[in-house]
Amino acid sequence: MLEPQGEMVGRFAPSPTGAMHLGNARTALLAWLHSRSRGGRHFLRFEDLDSGRVRGWAYDVTRRDLEWLGLDWDAEYLQSRRLDVYADALSRLDTYPCTCTRREVLAAIEDSAGAPHGEEPVYPGTCAGVVTRHTRPAALRWRVPASTVCAHDALRDWRLCQFLPDDVGDVVVRRSDGVYAYHLAVVVDDALMGVTDVVRGEDLWTATPRQVALQVTLGYPPVEYRHMPLMKDFEGQRLAKRDGAPGVRELRDSGRPAGGVVSALARSLGWDVPEEITPRDLIPLWRVWDAREAGVPGTQT
Repeated sequence: MLEPQGEMVGRFAPSPTGAMHLGNARTALLAWLHSRSRGGRHFLRFEDLDSGRVRGWAYDVTRRDLEWLGLDWDAEYLQSRRLDVYADALSRLDTYPCTCTRREVLAAIEDSAGAPHGEEPVYPGTCAGVVTRHTRPAALRWRVPASTVCAHDALRDWRLCQFLPDDVGDVVVRRSDGVYAYHLAVVVDDALMGVTDVVRGEDLWTATPRQVALQVTLGYPPVEYRHMPLMKDFEGQRLAKRDGAPGVRELRDSGRPAGGVVSALARSLGWDVPEEITPRDLIPLWRVWDAREAGVPGTQT
């Protein structure tokens, strides 16, 4: 059941695969600032469908890190407890089984003299319309509509349009190991939780049109997106857990004041703030920054 619309609802949706690093923390801060600046509700959603990568201790560490930074939430969800809603959504999509591995997809693209149109390979439809006995586990792919879908970013007034068959290809919505795919789960969750505004990293920007297409196909309301610039280290590389990015827990345990970490996160966006500050004190700055960024001329991709 869809929650009633009308109230602004935001969320922070970490994967409990390890401790939060500073890039995660900045996204959490900005998502919280947006929700609270609008007087809206704010949810914490653990995206824990991939049980093989989940670390049980990461749930509580994430909660404690957020509380230490001064970020609260109004409700908490775990994707691993919502499998029935993903199954229902999946049953309403036009899907087909696919046993292709990533290596086989790349080989098929090369054999057809094709090439990926974007940063990721576009599935050439090898299994579409093929009825075979599968000798290995099959994923389920959503047969995308033959249409152009556009996404809008409200932060910087970006617009991205993709012709789904050529630019995206048929999308995996359930993996061969039975795990529901990110794109399906996030669209279903945002809709059923009544999320109206999504603040997330700009690395997910190019995936937004396929999520908009899923929203339309499933009859869900649109979401307003804001994609944040990624936080970089001193070498200009994206901060990520696998690269050893600093953990919030480490800073918390070292005795560093939370206000100093919040200040550092704000300063990484060019905000002029004191050496220590609380998230609530940043709300006026977020309102100004959000409005200013939205005035930057848009781009068409």
